[in-house]
Amino acid sequence: MALSNRGQRARGAATWSQPATIEADYLVVGAGAAGMAFVDALVHYAEVHVALIDRRHSAGGHWLDAYPFVRLHQASEFYGVVSTPLGNGELQTSGPEAGMHQRASAPEIVAYYAQVLELLVARGQVSFFPNSEYIGGRRWTSRLSGQDFVVPGSCRVVNAHYLAPDIPARTPVPFGVAEGVHSIPVNDLVELSESPSQFVVVGSGKTATDAIVWLVGNGVQVDSVCWVRPRDPWMFNRAAVQPDPTINLRTAADILEAASGATTPNDLFLGMEEAGVMMRIDPQVRPSMAKTPTLAHWELDRLKAIENVVRLGHVRHVEPGRLVCAEGDAAIARDAL
Repeated sequence: MALSNRGQRARGAATWSQPATIEADYLVVGAGAAGMAFVDALVHYAEVHVALIDRRHSAGGHWLDAYPFVRLHQASEFYGVVSTPLGNGELQTSGPEAGMHQRASAPEIVAYYAQVLELLVARGQVSFFPNSEYIGGRRWTSRLSGQDFVVPGSCRVVNAHYLAPDIPARTPVPFGVAEGVHSIPVNDLVELSESPSQFVVVGSGKTATDAIVWLVGNGVQVDSVCWVRPRDPWMFNRAAVQPDPTINLRTAADILEAASGATTPNDLFLGMEEAGVMMRIDPQVRPSMAKTPTLAHWELDRLKAIENVVRLGHVRHVEPGRLVCAEGDAAIARDAL
């Protein structure tokens, strides 16, 4: 919902001749979680006008492209903008996480950011320009109309897209795929029309763990899953990362105690594991990656059930029946997905 109609295209004109000038104190590039949090705090504490642009059609950043079965890894209360709580702060009353705080689903988060955007715009301090590409020099182009926009030289530019994550659905596959191999991003798992004899999940991060947990939870046999883990990860125990102040303070104390007795990073993580703060999938393998996603024990149990694990470094190429990895080859089913 672009709110400015300045510099509208002349009727019948094929091109725009001059960029439209948008009067703003701040130009914020990116309406994802970081950009929205910044704009929310800014307009609630300062009498300024913000031009907020994003290449997507609405606010929410990568959540607009997220795989359908993803949820927040931590409690909803830890996420969102300060002025508008995400969720109602209630505990889960059923399922394997009963007693833990609610975690919003992808559709709930998308709806939340649409609501926050609407509230920010209604204040009269924010103009939102969707489907816009920032081209530098305080200028951006609408990918819908082709119109260029510019803000004055006094306008401050905040690049909230700087740390934007790569999205599997929008990122080219990072290895070669031979003819005859069926390779899809995780988003397309929900679109399958027939089941392969084997699912090969590539990656050690939260997207990979989510995919495996979802597959097994929907009836896929664990011996039908091959998991390519170039590195094993350390993961936070979700039970130790809750909004409850008692839990939060105890977790902080456990981390500080582990740090006080550690002489190496490995000592630190092993100490946090002993305190119940950190978890790993295989107790026989020391993790070498600590992006620290958050996981519950029920999810960990499903991951531990996968026995066909390939630890040969990153995948370089996939052929029918074979993975070519940095440290060797591994056999897979010829119809593997």
